[in-house]
Parts: sequence; structure tokens; C-alpha cells
Amino acid sequence: METANRALTADVIAALRYWPGVIWVGQKHPPDLVDMTVLPPFFNEVLQDLPWWNRGWKVDRVQPGLPTETGDHLCDPAVRFTEVSIPGTVASGNGESLPFVAKVGFTGDRLIRFQAKIGDVVVGPAVAPAGRSEPHPFGRVLTGLMDLRGIPVKDMARAAGLSMSTIHMLRRGHNPNLLQARLIAEILDMSEADVRVIAGLDDGSSQ
Repeated sequence: METANRALTADVIAALRYWPGVIWVGQKHPPDLVDMTVLPPFFNEVLQDLPWWNRGWKVDRVQPGLPTETGDHLCDPAVRFTEVSIPGTVASGNGESLPFVAKVGFTGDRLIRFQAKIGDVVVGPAVAPAGRSEPHPFGRVLTGLMDLRGIPVKDMARAAGLSMSTIHMLRRGHNPNLLQARLIAEILDMSEADVRVIAGLDDGSSQ
């Protein structure tokens, strides 16, 4: 099963959204207790889907996170996007233990994003096939900005003075150089500094 678009059970959703002590407007009492024990098996299942994950390590403890949501608590849950970081620990079979934080984003009952930090290492689902570098997230941002502004690849290439194949490569995840970032920023009507940050380039001191 793919990590993204994984179906979430009602119990898992309740545990991910659980925020002890919060009292919404109009409520007189804190929310009912939620069974957090459903989360370690859920996280372990997601981690087991990562082909390189060391299956000797298991999430053994979690605590409630602090969920943030689009819209207020009264909006339709089917369109509400929730993101939450759940802290806990992972343990190995020989008794070792490491801090664990799972960052989960979901809409309705569908998992949209998953990322875990174990100790100092951040892990997540791979996009590229084995043996290939992971695409840079700039590609997805560029594609989204072009689509939002209604700029076809052909028009972007012509306006920036770049080839269509270069624009396609950038959209697929190739990181731009400083010149390409500058040209793209002009077409998108963004600051060059912002595009450099999105692309993970330096601060532009070398022009």
C-alpha cells in the first residue's frame, strides 16, 4: 500500500487530532479521553512499508501532539487539512531507545504526508526508484506556481530564454542554478531571494 493516500481509521484520526486540555468555544469540559495506543501500530505499519527501514526498531510510545487545521473545528472534516507532530520513542530488540517524532498530514480519512524523525535522522517515503537521487521539492513548487498562474511550459521557456526540456527537467525535480532561479523569479513575479530559498540555493552572494 502506498504511504500517501493511505486510508486512516476513525480511531487513528481521533488520536492524531487529540489535544488534551483544549476547550473549544461553547464547551464546558475538556474533550473525552482518546485511545492513543492505536498510534504505535499505525506508525509501525507505515514505517514497515519503507523498504530500507530496519524492522528491528518499533515505535513503542507516543504522546498527544498539537494539531493544526485549516478552517475552524466546525468545517467539513472531509475538506479539512490537519497536520500534527506526534512525539514518542522507538526501541530496538536489544533494549536501545531513540526519540521519535512523526509529522503527519491528512485530509478527511486520507494520509497526505508522512515524515518521521528518529534521533537526528529524518525519514520518509521515497519518490525515486532505487539507485536514483530523490527529486528536489523545488520541482513540485515550480509546477504548482506555474499552474496557479496559468503559465504553460512553452510560455515559461520562451519568456525565460530557456529550452522547454530545461523547464521540464526543473519541474521533474532538477534543482536550478542561480541564473535559472533569477529568470524563473522574474516570470513568476517573485523575488529572486524567495526562489533561491525554495530551491535550496545559497544566499546569492556569488552572482
